[in-house]
Amino acid sequence: MRVLCCGTVLLSMVLALSGCDNATSSSGQNLVMEGKTMGTVWRVTVADVPASRRSQLQQVIQQQLDNDDQELSTWKTDSALSRFNQYTGTRPWPVSEAMADIVTMALRIGAKTGGAMDITVGPLVNLWGFGPEKMPAHTPAQQQIDQAKARTGLRHLKVIQTADGQALQKDLPDLYVDLSTMGEGYATDHLARLMESQGITNYLVSVGGALLSRGHTAEGKPWRVAIQKPTDLENEAQAVVDLQGHGISTSGDYRNYYELDGQRISHIIDPATGRPIEHKLASATVIATTAGEADGWDTGLMVLGTEKAKALALKQHLAVFLITRNGDKFESWASPLFKSFLLTEAK
Repeated sequence: MRVLCCGTVLLSMVLALSGCDNATSSSGQNLVMEGKTMGTVWRVTVADVPASRRSQLQQVIQQQLDNDDQELSTWKTDSALSRFNQYTGTRPWPVSEAMADIVTMALRIGAKTGGAMDITVGPLVNLWGFGPEKMPAHTPAQQQIDQAKARTGLRHLKVIQTADGQALQKDLPDLYVDLSTMGEGYATDHLARLMESQGITNYLVSVGGALLSRGHTAEGKPWRVAIQKPTDLENEAQAVVDLQGHGISTSGDYRNYYELDGQRISHIIDPATGRPIEHKLASATVIATTAGEADGWDTGLMVLGTEKAKALALKQHLAVFLITRNGDKFESWASPLFKSFLLTEAK
């Protein structure tokens, strides 16, 4: 799956304090592994694991991510999700427990964001050129937008329990589900569970812009993560956090965009308007118990914009960090819960 949202480069690991740069070869040091998946990159850093395990770990990690890709991809026509999207019936469609779980979480977060996070927005994502279909030559007409919107809506999708297991059911034959908004977090949580199954308890795992940590570095220090300033003109940290065993994800609008008819087109689509967002919120970072949870909330908050995102973060008691454009400068805001993770913040 090619994941085109969730700020794959907005979130970067701060490793100077974890000693990761100079230790990758033996027990008592940090071992770093990297690779590609879902149109982005994965990175796993483990503490106190001998370098002799690198090849075995690299193999099982890549296999796990390949399995996730085969489950969630909208780019692979034979993936589990693509087969559901190709199905034009309305009877329950059997899916794995993992698929049912991620859709259930997406529907819950979607409802709490008032539909701002909508995994059925795929037709609009494709219309604007951020899915498997080609980029449009011109700005879509309102009629095209309206036609695509008519094929969307969380109310048209259900997760149900059947006698044979979990299933998805749609009441629109051509409903198209796109789980890219949560794919990175979903895969990151799987990597964390994989590390535990391998007997590894001190690790920092990431897929794209979603990360999750457990334990500590080989030096006994906490895993720390930097939230990058949302601009492609510099590579500076806006804030540094101690994850404290949580997941984190950032969604932003500044890297994944293109110019069309003289306008900047963001990959983040507002389900209410059917158009790319145009407000001044540049990035939203969420810390949650899992990376998947964080990955779901950050997209919804980005759609809502600064003021509505602040209000929702306070109402739902979320750990949220927002960066908003103000002219040529940035202004940041941290919810009370986020401040408990915050170590430093740029002024």
